[in-house]
Amino acid sequence: MSSFRDGTDATGLADVTWVKSSRSGPTGGNCVEVAFLADGRTAIRNSRHPDGPTLLFTRGEWDAFIGGARAGEFGSPA
Repeated sequence: MSSFRDGTDATGLADVTWVKSSRSGPTGGNCVEVAFLADGRTAIRNSRHPDGPTLLFTRGEWDAFIGGARAGEFGSPA
């Protein structure tokens, strides 16, 4: 595993491609961007603060989150 940890500034994650949700709309809105790291983890950051801190998830954590979102565990979108 790399030395990156939760709260690492996004600028410290060199050579990653950040992806914004297609549901974020043309003005960006309040959304997050996701990057898939070479070590298998997933990083997320606030799209309005791209140089700010990141949250890192293991592959299992990310898969559980996506599964929960698809199953509606986090409520319906407004």
